[in-house]
Amino acid sequence: MVEDPKWELALLATVQGFYQRVLSEQLGGKLPAPAELASESIGQVNDVRSILERMHLWIKLLDMAITPAMLRLGIHQDLDPEVAEALLRYFARHRDDSAANRDKTDLVATFLYRHPRVPGQWEQRGYGLDGSIPLSPFEIALLEILSESDTPVLADEHVQLLREFSPLLDQANRFQDFSALMDSGIISRVRELKASLGESIYHPGVLATLAPYNSAFGTRFHTLFAAATDEIKDFARQLEELGGSILSTIDGVEVTVEHVAALNEKSLLKVDYATALEKFRRVSRLKKELQRRPPIRRAHPSPAFPAHAVGAGGAAAAPALEGKYVPAALTPQALSVEEAKLRRVEESIRIFVRVADPKVRQIVPMRYFNLMLSPAEIEACTADYLEEVSPRADVARMLLRIVALTARMTTEIEELKRSQHSRSIWKLHADSLVVLVDMAKGLPEAVGRLTTTIGKQPDMQTRSTALQTSLENLRDRNVQAAKLLAEV
Repeated sequence: MVEDPKWELALLATVQGFYQRVLSEQLGGKLPAPAELASESIGQVNDVRSILERMHLWIKLLDMAITPAMLRLGIHQDLDPEVAEALLRYFARHRDDSAANRDKTDLVATFLYRHPRVPGQWEQRGYGLDGSIPLSPFEIALLEILSESDTPVLADEHVQLLREFSPLLDQANRFQDFSALMDSGIISRVRELKASLGESIYHPGVLATLAPYNSAFGTRFHTLFAAATDEIKDFARQLEELGGSILSTIDGVEVTVEHVAALNEKSLLKVDYATALEKFRRVSRLKKELQRRPPIRRAHPSPAFPAHAVGAGGAAAAPALEGKYVPAALTPQALSVEEAKLRRVEESIRIFVRVADPKVRQIVPMRYFNLMLSPAEIEACTADYLEEVSPRADVARMLLRIVALTARMTTEIEELKRSQHSRSIWKLHADSLVVLVDMAKGLPEAVGRLTTTIGKQPDMQTRSTALQTSLENLRDRNVQAAKLLAEV
């Protein structure tokens, strides 16, 4: 039984007006209300209870049509606080245990927290006469807003759940990288906590805990997300300047420069939660992939590798090859294609090592040869810390890069030997080998910087030695490749 049907009808009329505006914006045209529920008709009705029943059904239909994502879009910064308060009253009075209704309540309470009637009023907090800390101003405001609603009982176990939000926020604020935040599990944990609260989420004390958390976490999330998307776009611009187009492969799908150009972080922040979360995870995975394998930069010739395989201007045209084999000039497209092959080889080697019998996984069967791995290279293949920002992860990623280059170079050497009777096929493999030699030239300098960084750490001496050993194996392949090209 409604205690004050006129008050209830006025509340629903406010909710109806907001819902109609949201749906009209989504549909691109005005959504009319039933004639008897139009604002001008409601003010003249005599049988309030009768019209109230029809209004309840109509609002329930509109409520079903509006998702939390649509509600978030509809809550503009300039939304009248009276409307937001009416929405909160409606959700609290007509609550259910659905995830959608909880999300909507959470959204509206967070909006009210972010947009106080008086700027800074939620931060003002004194002490009681007995020295105790009184309720926060925001919780007091929620108590007033929801005074006409039945307040659910807050169980002791739910009070315990609320105590988890502050440590989770502290943890989130310590992250400096979007991928680390996504991998932390904080988002899924908070979703679980909110679902566990059940109807207690409509309690003013609960909303007074969730809204400040949402506001602070949202700010941190948006900052890290914007930085991640900017970094990805910078990578894309660098690759595009080199003439390449494929950034990386995520879930079997090639991510191109065009995909990144179409990435709009503002739009992504407004889509449905489940869809957005999956897109956020893809952005996180792409960022990690690009951190491991940034766009290819032209390397300067290094004395650690034979220089005669590459001529002036970066074009592989040594005097020893003149009149015999004239390699194609190194192009960004060729580098990009070879980079994609290296990624596939690296992943294939890692998969084999992870599933192989530990007794024989140091021997990776390739098409024409067996690739022998050192203990350090095996550890890199099976490591679960490759995404870390740490010295050991840097070493593991470098080892995998060296192993992949060694495997690709050995494969092309063997292909070259077997295709000498077909000049056209031979040239394809020779051109690939020239690209691999060029890509390998920058590694000694990179390994040198890395070993200098980790050399001061006693526990890293073994890893530093392993790097030099792997690099020596690659150097042997590089010399073999250059000799083979020069002799033809």
